Amino acid sequence: MKRTARAFWIGAPGHGEIREVDLPDPAEGEVLVRSLWSGVSRGTETLVFRGGVPESQHAAMRAPFQEGDFPGPVKYGYLNVGVVEEGPDALLGRTVFCLYPHQTRYVVPASAVTPVPDSVPAGRAVLAGTVETAVNALWDARPLIGDRIAVVGGGMVGCSVAALLARFPGVRVQLVDADPERAKTAEALGVGFALPGDALGECDLVVHASATEQGLARALELLSAEGTVLELSWYGDRKVSLPLGEAFHSRRLVIRSSQVGTVSPNRAQRSYADRLALALDLLADPALDALVTGESDFEELPQLLPRLASGELVALCHRVRYADLG
Repeated sequence: MKRTARAFWIGAPGHGEIREVDLPDPAEGEVLVRSLWSGVSRGTETLVFRGGVPESQHAAMRAPFQEGDFPGPVKYGYLNVGVVEEGPDALLGRTVFCLYPHQTRYVVPASAVTPVPDSVPAGRAVLAGTVETAVNALWDARPLIGDRIAVVGGGMVGCSVAALLARFPGVRVQLVDADPERAKTAEALGVGFALPGDALGECDLVVHASATEQGLARALELLSAEGTVLELSWYGDRKVSLPLGEAFHSRRLVIRSSQVGTVSPNRAQRSYADRLALALDLLADPALDALVTGESDFEELPQLLPRLASGELVALCHRVRYADLG
């Protein structure tokens, strides 16, 4: 008998729907996973939902198990935690993380899933993809003991970076965001907080993740001479202006990009699997629960994404809950 599952698709920009999809039997070396949780990566997924991926970036922005094409119809997402129902004995019954879209059940190669450590609750493991982005960013940034660091932009990625930086010895870390409510998140993560106008300057490193022109300009202002801004924001099809006159050259400031699609050249000896396994190990810290700010049922996704995309619903990671929906 043919098996089916249910998946969330963006039918057209601004419109989401639940579709029934055929589910193949797993072949040798594949696993059948029943979803327990998935996470909405608010910045990237709402940009995709709005149809804001530039045509020049359609190939670069493809998720590992994406179906369809931008701007739509497209099945997109990459934060999924489930349990292996069929597959190799070593994985059978294991809770695993996979870079898979929002779908009730799915079949993938066994190599595409990573077991979740026993020390990490399944609901927290949806953060693995974002923490992996933060790991790669810090491999790029190479912060040093005693550095003065600001993280501008208290979204999901910025907060993940701040949480990891809080573990560095002797480092001054301040999360900078225009929303005063982010002060509670910063406190939970063990870092300082400031509104943009009150942020501490003379930073050796500023990690920028606000995806705003104003945030990037403020990041440059917070640097000490010879300091570096590590740019993590994804602007999609928006143009960004920068103040590269004034003291930008005389202070020898640096702006460099970081993107999780490539393992940092500073850790070229590490594989993608190594990086993801490290991210999952780091999620043993319960402080990271502060990054999960809402929860909905899978069936609510068509109504949820418009609220997230419009800013009506403010969230870091919004978690999607699955019953046994087939």
